[in-house]
Amino acid sequence: MDPENTLLLELDTGPVTIKLRPDLAPGHVERIKELAREGFYDGVVFHRVIPGFMAQGGDPTGTGSGGSDKPNLKAEFSREPHVRGVCSMARTNQPNTANSQFFICFDDAKFLDGQYTVWGEVTEGMDNVDALPKGEPPRNPGKIVSAKVAADA
Repeated sequence: MDPENTLLLELDTGPVTIKLRPDLAPGHVERIKELAREGFYDGVVFHRVIPGFMAQGGDPTGTGSGGSDKPNLKAEFSREPHVRGVCSMARTNQPNTANSQFFICFDDAKFLDGQYTVWGEVTEGMDNVDALPKGEPPRNPGKIVSAKVAADA
């Protein structure tokens, strides 16, 4: 485990460990770490949780239309497949609009391959992602209690 490239999420359903992938998306990994270190994700809900597809969070407004005050990121698309446990950035229909919202795949979503930026993969705690309340939005959404880079924990 590389502590500088490991993200520790504490969800209200339990801990999740994510291996960051700077080899695939160095700009996106830097943004995730920057936001985590600022406490941006702490208390943010998963506002869109679709069984068999993915759990999306990272919007401080909880609506799906918000983000950080930082500039949007340039797309870093790769051939990395969207499979169970993969962490990827959400965006609008324009490719260079990822900001702070991300999603974790529950299942294979290969139709997203090459169109969304993969920046990590869950290595432990996927069962805690599975346990998040479902809905668009969920009635009582699950949340990120804290997000930390392992090197700082």
